[in-house]
Amino acid sequence: MKLLVCFGTRPEAIKMASLVHKFKESPSFEVRVCVTAQHRQMLDQVLDFFDIVPDYDLDIMKENQTLNELCGRIFLKIDEVMQNFKPDVVLVHGDTTTSTVCAWAAFHKNIKVGHVEAGLRTYNKFSPFPEELNRQLTSRICDYHFAPTSQSKVNLLNENIGSENILVTGNTVIDSLLWTAEKLNKGYENAAIIELKSLLNFDKKVILVTGHRRENFGEGFLSICKALAHLANNNDIEIVYPVHLNPQVQKPVMELLSGISNIHLIAPLDYPSFVWMMQKSYFIITDSGGVQEEAPSLGKPVLVTRETTERPEAVIEGTVVLVGTSSNKIIAAAQNLLDNTDDYEKMARAHNPYGDGKAASRIVEFLEN
Repeated sequence: MKLLVCFGTRPEAIKMASLVHKFKESPSFEVRVCVTAQHRQMLDQVLDFFDIVPDYDLDIMKENQTLNELCGRIFLKIDEVMQNFKPDVVLVHGDTTTSTVCAWAAFHKNIKVGHVEAGLRTYNKFSPFPEELNRQLTSRICDYHFAPTSQSKVNLLNENIGSENILVTGNTVIDSLLWTAEKLNKGYENAAIIELKSLLNFDKKVILVTGHRRENFGEGFLSICKALAHLANNNDIEIVYPVHLNPQVQKPVMELLSGISNIHLIAPLDYPSFVWMMQKSYFIITDSGGVQEEAPSLGKPVLVTRETTERPEAVIEGTVVLVGTSSNKIIAAAQNLLDNTDDYEKMARAHNPYGDGKAASRIVEFLEN
């Protein structure tokens, strides 16, 4: 079977890495990897760490590119790849523009499509934007749906997708996380980790922060930054914030937080350094979907700066709390974790509803059969 694995962003690369290696171990597949480089620098870091060399690199990113421009450039370039390789199956991941456009392009050529991390839903097309509608559109196109959880499968069944085309796998991000954590525990270290060790005082509680969602641009990020400033100024803590490269994120963060001594604004971390930082943090404030899945495996509470989540399982389990972008809600929830040991311990219990680290093996076996 000729298999084309397509991805473009750092999160996709992390979640597809274990799959790429598992497929290449199987004699049943001729595998080629195509990256769009929707995230250039951050994508390359992940490819290097997981030792993946793309067969096709579309290199489509331009500064201040609109979503429509991005879609158009991917359509044009992926068409050439599919014409050249003529895959039997195209494998895409999750909710990115890369995933949806590559799936759609495969459909135009009557090529079967498999969707990894299928079935996540908020049913609010503007939250997360544009990811929620990307997921729904990709589900209408795909032939094989690899759902990470039972709830994801229920969502797909409710949309009249046949159960014979759905496989509950767990999430491949846990495969990558457990592999990386084991490597770190055996002593892996890089320049970023060494620098973090010298930068932060780990005798204090360390809060890790990330943020990049489009729906939070503007007032949302201003409100989040005000909350972080309040927490830093009123607690003997360390806050470390790897700031996303998007100018819509950089501007408010630098303007509101750069002068506060116990807030450390640093460049985006490569994947192993970020996993190491999650391990060392007391809790995490984020709008990331992937962190909502990863942190419970490490026993780290997560405050999610979004109004909705397509990952409700961890909210139900109690390891994740939605706080939105209200400064008051973020401050109240964070202060409670800092002050209330019982509430912290309830959230910090290491239980993960998203998988056991064998998702990639299940997907490979399904397509082999």
